[in-house]
Amino acid sequence: MLSTTGFTLMFAVWLMFGVLGIPIRDELGLTDVELSWLSATAILNGALWRLPAGVLADRWGGRRVFVLMLLATAVPTFLVSQVTTYGMLLVVAFFAGFAGNAFSVGIAWNSAWFPRERQGFALGVFGAGNVGASVTKLVGPALIAAVPSLTILGLSFDGWRFVPLMYAVLLVLMAVAMLLLTPRHDRRPGRDRTLASMLAPLRSVRIWRFSLYYVVVFGAYVALAAWLPKYYVDVFDVPLHEAALLTALFIFPASLLRPVGGALSDRFGARRVLYATFAVMLVATGVLMMPYGHIVLTVPEQYEPDGVREVLPYELGIWAFTALVFVVGVAMGVGKAAVFKHIPEYFPADVGAVGGLVGTLGALGGFVLPPMFAYLQQWTGLPQSTFFLLFALTLVSAIWMHVTVHRMLHRATPELSQAIEEPRA
Repeated sequence: MLSTTGFTLMFAVWLMFGVLGIPIRDELGLTDVELSWLSATAILNGALWRLPAGVLADRWGGRRVFVLMLLATAVPTFLVSQVTTYGMLLVVAFFAGFAGNAFSVGIAWNSAWFPRERQGFALGVFGAGNVGASVTKLVGPALIAAVPSLTILGLSFDGWRFVPLMYAVLLVLMAVAMLLLTPRHDRRPGRDRTLASMLAPLRSVRIWRFSLYYVVVFGAYVALAAWLPKYYVDVFDVPLHEAALLTALFIFPASLLRPVGGALSDRFGARRVLYATFAVMLVATGVLMMPYGHIVLTVPEQYEPDGVREVLPYELGIWAFTALVFVVGVAMGVGKAAVFKHIPEYFPADVGAVGGLVGTLGALGGFVLPPMFAYLQQWTGLPQSTFFLLFALTLVSAIWMHVTVHRMLHRATPELSQAIEEPRA
């Protein structure tokens, strides 16, 4: 449970700019594109080091590496509270984003302590720490309003600046708790192996396919967790605290259902779970991506005085939109566990390295997508273009998985590879 709690805290730090970005935008006068790069910069550093962090956890032990990461993240998180320019903010946000690399360490740490038949559920429980993305959204607006002025040792921590200060203190306390309360003995499956042998599985195309799946269910989750508060504020004209709470309705199922996804993958198989995940996401994002408005028809003036008729009006209200985003969150929560269920199945001795690479590429999706959302919206003028991009990404992943499954079935039963009818008895 301590690893899950620590991961929850690190995830909260990693994605804190999803909420803090709104008051920061107002204070520094940022554009939407500049704001998107602030979130993306933090997300980038939370992706870059997942592979080496996972390898180190396999060789040195997850407990030791996790504690070092908590302490290393506390320093730039504190510095976020003291920045005064956009350039400085980008730099310290990048280093604070190191918190996102805790995932591959925790995956390697937990998988070493559980048998194969329980790894799906165990990794799902740990991965539920993704709910940390909602922590800032739940407490951030209240803390910003509750601490309008605070000075400690001549340093100002008023408004949004109090939140990174609080997180820096909590990171240090969590490191101390982990040192004192977790088993001193670490299981290190990669202790006696060479680095080359640990990285050898990364040549497999299968790993890159898993990584694309993870971009859909995790990278897109990270991007939406950071993007949705702004979407609610700009499209539905709600205040920040309401936007944060509505975003939490997406984050909770996308995080807390991960153990359910792990249990379902243990019982029914990861591929069946991913089929269901992609199908649900395609339906929900297919509705969400439809532009608001109506079709204009030119008709004879005898039917319409001005010769124009508006038909098929379409617009999603805030609650219908929230319900569909909730459904996307449910699918992502289940799907994240299904993707990582594959890894100990195919690469039981290389969970750290393989999980690190899959996590890296998935998190890089979270880095790339927010700027793509901003540029696509700027180009089309449609905020719904966000969900068109997610629909297209999900469709490509579903097709690749389906083609792969069919090839596997044909290799297993070559006599049926050209058959489209059931063979006669």
